[in-house]
Amino acid sequence: MRMSRALSSCYQAGTRFGTDWLGPTVLLLMRFWVALAFWRAGIVKLSDPYGTEFLFSTLYQVPLLSPGAAAFLGMWVELITPWLLGLGLAGRLTAILLFVYNLIAVISYPALWPNGFFTGLFNTADFADHKIWALMLLAVVAWGPGRWSIDAIMVHWVQNRRNKPRNQGAKI
Repeated sequence: MRMSRALSSCYQAGTRFGTDWLGPTVLLLMRFWVALAFWRAGIVKLSDPYGTEFLFSTLYQVPLLSPGAAAFLGMWVELITPWLLGLGLAGRLTAILLFVYNLIAVISYPALWPNGFFTGLFNTADFADHKIWALMLLAVVAWGPGRWSIDAIMVHWVQNRRNKPRNQGAKI
């Protein structure tokens, strides 16, 4: 009986640690990892705009956009959204946006999937980085940006403001 209580207590403490500290820390690390990958890609595009436009004109096949518009939009998405994701500002919305952007990037560059898109989707060789980023982004969509985010700070601030008693003014 005593042993089962001790095990139960240990399990509950481990669960609390996972929920309160480990989960939010892992979400933070995933947000930073993906943000850094996209930020670096944006910096490369910014440092060589002519090369970027050439790539979008010749290799990348972005649907519905001209190569110039796709290069410009892609560069700015990769320069702005990593900051939002890393800071956890509009975390779920930013993660969804980057997930879709990542998907468009994979679809637009057929060289990433030499064995076919669906074959590549289920093997470990084709566009592996993009699959890992997609899973990390889906984790942020599913669980939110976590405790270590501006979103969480804003929720905490709003809740504290709602719970604060209002000053009714001076009574006469």
